Amino acid sequence: MAICFILYAFLTLLFALSLTLSLSIINARKSRKRAVGFFHPYTNDGGGGERVLWCAVKAIQEETPDLDCIVFTGDHDSSSDSLARRAVDRFGVHLLSPPKVIHLNKRKWIEERTYPHFTMIGQSLGSVYLAWEALRKFTPFYYVDTSGYAFTYPLARLFGCKVVCYTHYPTISLDMISRVRQRNSMYNNDASIAKSNWLSTCKVVYYRAFSWLYGMVGSCTHLAMVNSSWTKSHIEVLWRIPERIRRVYPPCDTSGLQKLPLKRSSDPPVFISVAQFRPEKAHMLQLEAFSLALEKLGPDVPRPKLQFVGSCRNEPDEERLQKLKDRAVELKIDGDVEFYKNAMYRELVALLGNAVAGMHGMIDEHFGISVVEYMAAGAIPIAHNSAGPKMDIVLEEDGQRTGFLAETVEEYAEAIVEVVKMSETERLKMAESARKRAMRFSEQQFSEDFKTAIRPVFTCAVK
Repeated sequence: MAICFILYAFLTLLFALSLTLSLSIINARKSRKRAVGFFHPYTNDGGGGERVLWCAVKAIQEETPDLDCIVFTGDHDSSSDSLARRAVDRFGVHLLSPPKVIHLNKRKWIEERTYPHFTMIGQSLGSVYLAWEALRKFTPFYYVDTSGYAFTYPLARLFGCKVVCYTHYPTISLDMISRVRQRNSMYNNDASIAKSNWLSTCKVVYYRAFSWLYGMVGSCTHLAMVNSSWTKSHIEVLWRIPERIRRVYPPCDTSGLQKLPLKRSSDPPVFISVAQFRPEKAHMLQLEAFSLALEKLGPDVPRPKLQFVGSCRNEPDEERLQKLKDRAVELKIDGDVEFYKNAMYRELVALLGNAVAGMHGMIDEHFGISVVEYMAAGAIPIAHNSAGPKMDIVLEEDGQRTGFLAETVEEYAEAIVEVVKMSETERLKMAESARKRAMRFSEQQFSEDFKTAIRPVFTCAVK
C-alpha cells in the first residue's frame, strides 16, 4: 500500500510539473515578440564567434529594420550601449542601433568546469536549462544561436520560435570518434583514457550515443548556416538535413586590413600568432617550433621575433598564458617573444601591419579567421594542415602559393626559416597572392550570403 501511495504521489507530482511547464510554454508562445533573439551567452570572449554575432546583428538590422535585435548574454556588466561600443572597439563593426540585452543568471550550467567528467553532455543539457531561462524571460519570433548550442533547438521550437543557427564547428565530429578509437592523446582525450583499451571503448560508445542525440536536436533547426566546407561535410552527415544547410564563410576584416602596406620592415622579421589562449589553439607547439627555427637560423640571418596576441576567458586561460611565458624562459627565448593579452582592435591592426608572417596551430580548425586576417594584412600564413585552412583558405590563387601548411614542430620550424630567408621580392609576391585570396572572406561577402540564407525563413515573419 505504501509503495502504491508513493508511486501515485510521484506520478501526480510529475503530472503537475508537466502541466506547469506546458502552461508556461503556451503562455510564452502567445506572448512572442516581433524580434530576433541571439543566444550568445559569452559576449566578451573576443574570438571569431563574437565577430560573427555582431556582423549577424548588423545584417539583420539592415535586412529587417522593423525587427528588434535581442542578445541573451550571461555577462551581467553588459548593456545595450556597452555592447554596441564593444562591437566597434574590438571588431570595427558599427551596428545601426544598440541591441537590447537580456541578462542570464544560469550561465554556470554551461561552463566547462561545472562538468569535470562527461563534459559534452553536461554542457549540452546545461544549455537547455539556460535557454529555458532565456525564453521564459523573452520569447522572440526568431531564435538565432551563434554559439553552437544545438540542444536548445527543440526547446526553442516548443516555444514557437523559428530556429536559425550559425554553426562554427560540430560539438562532436567523426574525427573525434576516430581519434578516441585510435587511442590518440589530445586536449579532448586524456592520456589515461588513451592508454586504456577498456576506457577508450567506453568513450567511443559515449561519443556515438552523443553524436546520435546531437543529430536529432540539430535537425530541429529551420536553417543551419555553417562556416566552412569541413564543418558542412560533418553537419550534413550528423544532422541529415542537407536541404537546410548553407555554407556562409565567417566575416573577416579584409577591407580594413587590406589598407595596410605590403612592404614592411624585416629588421627584425616579426611573426604573429592571434588566438584565444585556449588549449586547442596549440600555442605551445608554435613556441617550440619558433625555438627550433632560431636554432636552425645562422648568425648572418636577422633574428625573428614572435608575438602572441589573444584574449583570456577565465582562470584556466590565464594559467595557460603563464605556462607559455614560463616555457619561453626555459627555452631561453623570452627576449624574442612578446605577449599581448586582450588587445584592442586598433592595437591588433597595428601589430598585423608589422608582421611578415602569421602562425596558426589548431588541428581541425573549423575555419580559421585569424589565417584570413593574416593574409588580408599582408602577413604570410603558416597554418595547420587540416580542415578550414587546408580546404578553404590556404589554397593557390591564380596559380600562386598563398602560404604554408604544417603539422609537426619540425614542419612549422622549416616554414619559419623559409619565410625569414625569403627575398623581399618573393615575400611580396606571396603576400600579394594571399591578400587577393582573402577577399573571398570579407565582411561584405558574409553580409550578402547571410541575408540570402535567412530570407526564405524571414519571409514568414508575423505581420
